[in-house]
Amino acid sequence: MNAESKDVLLGRLRGGEPLSGAQQLRLTMALAVPAILAQLSSVLMQYIDSAMVGRLGAGPSASIGLMSTCIWLLNGFTMAVITGFSVQVAHACGARDFARARMVMRQGLVTVFLFSLLFGGIGASLAGVLPGWLGGEESIRAEASAYFLVVTLFIPIGATGMAAAYMLQASGNMKVPSITYVCMGVLDVVFNYLFIFILDMGVVGAAWGTGLAETCASVFGIWFVTRRSKDLRLRGEKGPLLPAAGTRQKAFKITGPLWLQNVVMRGAYVMSTVIVAPLGAVAIAANAFAITAESFCYMPGYGLEEAATTLIGQSLGAERKDMSKRFAWISMGMGVLIMSLLAVVLYIFAPVIMGWLSIDPGVVELGARVLRIEAFAEGFYALSIVGFGVCAGAGDTMVPTVLNLASMWVVRIGLALLLTPMLGLVGYWIAMATDLTVKGIAFLIYVRSGRWLRRGIA
Repeated sequence: MNAESKDVLLGRLRGGEPLSGAQQLRLTMALAVPAILAQLSSVLMQYIDSAMVGRLGAGPSASIGLMSTCIWLLNGFTMAVITGFSVQVAHACGARDFARARMVMRQGLVTVFLFSLLFGGIGASLAGVLPGWLGGEESIRAEASAYFLVVTLFIPIGATGMAAAYMLQASGNMKVPSITYVCMGVLDVVFNYLFIFILDMGVVGAAWGTGLAETCASVFGIWFVTRRSKDLRLRGEKGPLLPAAGTRQKAFKITGPLWLQNVVMRGAYVMSTVIVAPLGAVAIAANAFAITAESFCYMPGYGLEEAATTLIGQSLGAERKDMSKRFAWISMGMGVLIMSLLAVVLYIFAPVIMGWLSIDPGVVELGARVLRIEAFAEGFYALSIVGFGVCAGAGDTMVPTVLNLASMWVVRIGLALLLTPMLGLVGYWIAMATDLTVKGIAFLIYVRSGRWLRRGIA
């Protein structure tokens, strides 16, 4: 679909005009396809990163895999702040209040930058001790610390750039962020090759390469949203750079539960690392590579999640609850279909995919085994991913947070503690697949209840 027809359909949505089922599907596709392509480019970047580092052996791969959960933890805090403001931008655009959208966007970018400085500083201060706390083998701790330190240095610019991309998506512009992500992937390949192999910096080179690619993309994204965006570019408005009370309260209603979710869920991921770390370098590397390989399936779900958040937010901003329900089911149905089809591909080609990422036969064999277990849960995983985007678009993050936390700690961690000592990494992935299945069913029930519409900020 071309940009003009997408804008026409968004205009009809914001103006309260009727949209047929076919038009709703086309609008969902118009927003979802660029977001999915962006997520797939992110997956490609992860594959390339992993494949390049994988050529260095199991030890360097394990050093990155050991720190991945802590990186997710820090990024999760900044993403929560981003969501608190981007949802408000979507509501304002849906209500055609573009002056407010620009104000929230400007204040959101400043707030995200300040918080990301804090979280990046905390990460940098802990870089030297984290590998030991996580139970990593002595042989990989130095590289893991150095890698993590460099990653934390890029958190402020990376988070602010991500905020710019989410603000654009909230306004309905999915094309520019998607192109930006694709270009970032290309730059990541170039920089990683330069730093890892040409300059012979190894694991630390991977961190520098990815960080510089993110910096280039972020600078462009911030420039575009503030200077070129049709709806959000700044027009000389003056006002406070920090959010007023009403904006803060709405942001915190969204961000607060997400911070709680991040602490407890990412804490669970850290706990998972502690569970897996004693299994040795091969298991750590296989686990990290398998997670990267699995992203082939679930990243399209995150693209649909972004589209759902935008569509639900703009529908509710336009006071069209009936339309928001329809978009919820369309986006969730598309998520289940796409991720289930990709799961079949993942199951069939698991050994081949793992072979792209590692040259260690033990890592490839173990990674392929656990991927085939996870493939059976991908359709349910889609329900929880896109379902969360539906709820976030309404500003309801508390109940989805509770659902995620309960499933993660009770099902995944509980089963992992029982099964991993008996079955090794296979036991952990059985626990993970069970968690995703239970969580997907829970989100399906909650979205079907419609309570997310009553609990939101719109």
